[in-house]
Amino acid sequence: MELTDIGANLAHESFAEDLDAVLTRAYDAGVTRLVVTGSDLFSNRHAMSLAERYSGQCFATAGLHPHHAEDWNDELDELIRAGAAAGRLAAVGETGLDFFRDIAPRAAQEKTFAAQLAIACEHDMPVFLHQREAHARFLPILREYLPNLPRAVVHCFTDSREALDAYLDAGCHIGITGWVCDERRGRDLYENVARIPDDRLMIETDCPYLMPRTIRPRPKTRRNEPANLPWVAETIAAARGQSVAEVAALTHANAGRFFGLDAVR
Repeated sequence: MELTDIGANLAHESFAEDLDAVLTRAYDAGVTRLVVTGSDLFSNRHAMSLAERYSGQCFATAGLHPHHAEDWNDELDELIRAGAAAGRLAAVGETGLDFFRDIAPRAAQEKTFAAQLAIACEHDMPVFLHQREAHARFLPILREYLPNLPRAVVHCFTDSREALDAYLDAGCHIGITGWVCDERRGRDLYENVARIPDDRLMIETDCPYLMPRTIRPRPKTRRNEPANLPWVAETIAAARGQSVAEVAALTHANAGRFFGLDAVR
């Protein structure tokens, strides 16, 4: 059984001291490919560096998270464009809107979101998207660019059934994290995950965040890592009435196609 973690924040400082061990544990758990998330200038550079250092196992995205929207500048623009042009990126992003925390002004979030979607269109790149409590603005902006985007994934989806159906109707892929394993917050997601077509489902840890609450025995650390992805697959399989092997196979194949992982250098 092989798995692809489409959202691993391995540039996070919590992985600085033991990254080799983290990647070994991931591989031993069947997580043979990891898409490393870039979300600001530092993590973009680090993600691309990891993709070079661990070629074939790690792949990079590059973008600006909505929390940092006011940091958008020519240097970031050029870095993302250069990475896309050189074939160093699996996707543009993480980009989108976050009106839950509202760390950056909403106008700045919308402006930088549109700027990154435009870059993806120009370079025929898929996009790795973040949306929290912003569906009403997020989807109209995305729709403007969808005709010229090859593929889009709404990562770490936690929204309503109505939002899920809207993204599916728009042709988006959906990334599911350990949120689905949370019996407190993730009950609606558990009940709705079966609505995602087999060819549009992908899975992720969003590590070091969102530790699956189903892990037994319970970990001594609060840091999530890619080796825990099988727990996400197991919960999704139960929710969808599929075997874990089936969920693993279809999500691994979907990730390969979506990100063009055989073509990323």
